[in-house]
Amino acid sequence: MTLLELVVWLAIGFTGYQFWRIRGISEHTNHYLKQYCDTHQLQLLSIARSQTRFSFKYGKPDWHSKFNFEFSSNGEDRYSGEVELVGLRVIRTEVPPHRV
Repeated sequence: MTLLELVVWLAIGFTGYQFWRIRGISEHTNHYLKQYCDTHQLQLLSIARSQTRFSFKYGKPDWHSKFNFEFSSNGEDRYSGEVELVGLRVIRTEVPPHRV
């Protein structure tokens, strides 16, 4: 095995690991939003990742992600919110004013 082959295999492994890391962040966000909506008596309709970038926030390199989600408070209206994460840490959850 040459040095070039080793570097290629390490790059493939690192890329695969980062793919699974982003996938884990998406699953964590899904679970968090389900809990958030249950706590606030909202119906979660959909979730979509809007932005993911590599960041050095809070002293360590990790993924900085933003997700848009739609929810309903009475089953008839639809509202859009946003949640922001660094790694698995939720930084901000923003929901617009809505009917209760």
